Amino acid sequence: MGMPQAAHDWTVQRVLALPDDGNRYEVVDGELLVTSSPTFHHQDAVLTLAVRLDPFVRSTGSGYLSISPADLELDERTLVQPDVFVFELPGGRRPERWKDITKILLAIEVLSPSTARADRHVKRRRYQRHGISEYWIVDLDSRLVERWRPGDDRPEIISETLTWQMSESAAPFELDLAAFFAEVLDR
Repeated sequence: MGMPQAAHDWTVQRVLALPDDGNRYEVVDGELLVTSSPTFHHQDAVLTLAVRLDPFVRSTGSGYLSISPADLELDERTLVQPDVFVFELPGGRRPERWKDITKILLAIEVLSPSTARADRHVKRRRYQRHGISEYWIVDLDSRLVERWRPGDDRPEIISETLTWQMSESAAPFELDLAAFFAEVLDR
């Protein structure tokens, strides 16, 4: 269930105090988001993206890739758990705690029916306001990726090759989306 809760006074501290009941809890600008366990295809997409992206990110030496569950605190009223994310290494090395991560370079959500509203609207707007340079929404049903950047009013819709330039000095990452979706959905 990806439905937001009615109360809009949620804080990170309040969410972190919730019992571990198998649900994934996030809070965005005080709005509580509750998500149940993801589907097999969702998790397969997350794993495939992480496996493909990780060597590229490591080769740059300036970022680190991780997957959720992870409690990324953007402020006292926003705690998110992107499915896959890349962050700048704090102090040039891996962090000790999630709270040490201060600059997210890329956030990726794999869309599911229960999370579509939160991923496309609530979280997307918050990621843009926070200045996260790239936010990808992976739509398994449509076999495309929506790419959002901070100033975008509309997403860039990508259905062939997804290219990401992590830094100007590094070669770009390229993902053949037809091959990616075939691997995740057709095998």
